[in-house]
Amino acid sequence: MIEIVFLVEEDPEGGYTARAVGESIFTQDDDLPSLREKIKDAVTCHFPDSEKRPRIIRLHEVREEVLVL
Repeated sequence: MIEIVFLVEEDPEGGYTARAVGESIFTQDDDLPSLREKIKDAVTCHFPDSEKRPRIIRLHEVREEVLVL
């Protein structure tokens, strides 16, 4: 695996959450810079073998917006 993708969303209770697509990895934090570090740590823990660890972590920020007519 060369790349892993995370969906990053604002948590309704505050902060942000990140969930990997296709892997059982989830983490959360209060701000985006801290969340990025937690994502790196989570990927390292999930893939202890550095040969099998993804080299690229792609963050896809999801933002929901409601428009009223």
